[in-house]
Amino acid sequence: MSDFRLKVFLSVARNLNFTKASKELFISQPAISKHIQELENKYGITLFNRSGNKISLTQAGKLLVAHAEDITEKYRKLDFEMSRLAGNFTGELRIGASTTIAQYLLPPILAKFMLAYPKIKISLISENSSRIEALLHNHEIDLGLVEGSSRCQDLRYVPFLKDELVLVGNTKGVYSGIDEVTLDEIKNLPLIFRENGSGTLAVIEKTLERYNIRLNDLNIVTQIGSTEGIKKFIMHSDCLAILSVIAITDELLSNRLRIVDTEELSFEREFAFVSRHGTVPETAEQFMEFARIHNPKLSSKNK
Repeated sequence: MSDFRLKVFLSVARNLNFTKASKELFISQPAISKHIQELENKYGITLFNRSGNKISLTQAGKLLVAHAEDITEKYRKLDFEMSRLAGNFTGELRIGASTTIAQYLLPPILAKFMLAYPKIKISLISENSSRIEALLHNHEIDLGLVEGSSRCQDLRYVPFLKDELVLVGNTKGVYSGIDEVTLDEIKNLPLIFRENGSGTLAVIEKTLERYNIRLNDLNIVTQIGSTEGIKKFIMHSDCLAILSVIAITDELLSNRLRIVDTEELSFEREFAFVSRHGTVPETAEQFMEFARIHNPKLSSKNK
């Protein structure tokens, strides 16, 4: 029901590139230009400054972005509420999830949700926690799921469930016979960490700070931008990593990885839903309630 021209405009405004907008919306670049021209003719004002291959929003364009985002949100809410009254849930839900959540936690929940609500169109973006928060700020997603301990004051966080991080290594390396390490020993272990901006790294850093240990005090061999990459690395090296229990279940069961206890340290965190302040889209509210009911229970028993 919404004006497709506004959808086109918002895509161009976010990307500041007509070609990227055409790929995002699966329409031709001339069609993108036509829709933007129609809007400019309608309001009798230029929405984009054009300089060679670069474009930027004019003051009028920035004003239209604010109103177009608000109108789009209202249309989505209207579609959902009307379909709910008709007993036929439809709508759109754009979810962004930090890497661990998107890869190991969300897929079974999403599969069940899509079976229950087949007419709700869902898209999932996987990025690190800081990037998910940026996507919310830019109105590119409706709902986020993040794993870090840091919080943006202008976003709303709702706790989802607890997670535990553990020190792991392979079952055949130098450390295969070590069951427990002390705080001082951790400083000298060859460690592989996630990239800066990762929620996992933020939790590790904050936990270590309570024991007056900085990341610079550790023997960090390298940083890798995915949990799967880290797991593969430590399976073929004598390095160790601090990873989520939920991410290593298969490797523990198949005896490819093992947990090394850190009795003096407890790395715990809370997965949280994150959204913009104000009205959350009805589809997002519906998904949060569904996920709370169908979430797996994480605990140290997974060890």
